[in-house]
Amino acid sequence: MTTTQPVRSKIQVQLLAAYYLKSGEIRNYVLIILGLYTALRSSDILRLQWDDVYDFENERVKADICIYECKTGKSKIIALNKTAIGALTLHAAGNVRRGAYILENTKTLKAISRIQAYRIIRAAGEALGLERNISCHALRKTFGYHAWRDGAKPVVLMDIFNHSSYEVTKRYLGITQDDKNDVYLGLSFN
Repeated sequence: MTTTQPVRSKIQVQLLAAYYLKSGEIRNYVLIILGLYTALRSSDILRLQWDDVYDFENERVKADICIYECKTGKSKIIALNKTAIGALTLHAAGNVRRGAYILENTKTLKAISRIQAYRIIRAAGEALGLERNISCHALRKTFGYHAWRDGAKPVVLMDIFNHSSYEVTKRYLGITQDDKNDVYLGLSFN
């Protein structure tokens, strides 16, 4: 069995993020954006409701999400960046209502299933020729990999992921020999 890996190329991440936006499938676009920009597990993303992210009084997306993670039961506050806020704002038009799931199955009015979320992400990955092990969890790992590459401290990522050990976080980051080589070759004391 192979392990899901992060999407390492920023260009591929951008293509993945825009895949469903181009076709007008905004719900699917939001799924990928939330996966890439919140580092939440799919189980937590799928149970998000508009009440969690939308300020009904001021008719706008909130600046952050406060949730209890399914797996850990821990409280977590996640700041939403402009990309996530933009995606949610786009999706809110005509879809926002109290008690409704953000990623709603329009037939059942419940959240889409984990299998459906996997299929959505997998279809985009296959269409773009990405690694064959792309999945919901790959989005979470992609967040960690690129945050680390952009200078986030591993201890902060460990806390964001709610990992109990650095070893787990290290595996999530998917560090390759090329990443190590970049450190060796990029160091200069001049």
